[in-house]
Amino acid sequence: MKKYIFILAMMLSMSVAAFGQEVSPETLAKRAKRKNLTVKEWNVEQKGSTRWMDHITVYDSEGRKVSSTEFARYGQKERVVISYGSNGLVEKEVVYDDRDKVVRVRKYEYNADGTKKVQYNYLPNGKLYSVKNYEYVFSD
Repeated sequence: MKKYIFILAMMLSMSVAAFGQEVSPETLAKRAKRKNLTVKEWNVEQKGSTRWMDHITVYDSEGRKVSSTEFARYGQKERVVISYGSNGLVEKEVVYDDRDKVVRVRKYEYNADGTKKVQYNYLPNGKLYSVKNYEYVFSD
């Protein structure tokens, strides 16, 4: 099984590198383990009698996170749905509130090496309300 995952990771890394971004074999191996996975996180009181959902994270058939839902004791607090572009990078995130209404839409642009370049934040009506620019500074 490990040999199969390693071969799959190597094949995927070669195909992803063709898009101008490199994904490590370790990252691909992690994704392979998360295929079609749903992770539920529970909170439990000290006495152990009461528990409630804290988070649910859902991964797709390629092992990429496609949604993350945060809960409070009263129910859903926030949900984020993630969609990916043809290059395999996050293209858009839609954020929903506790009533499952869209509160924010984030769209991304990337540098040639696959790092984030710009994040555009939109209101539910489609109006742009802020832009976040990413700057990468390496020091010795």
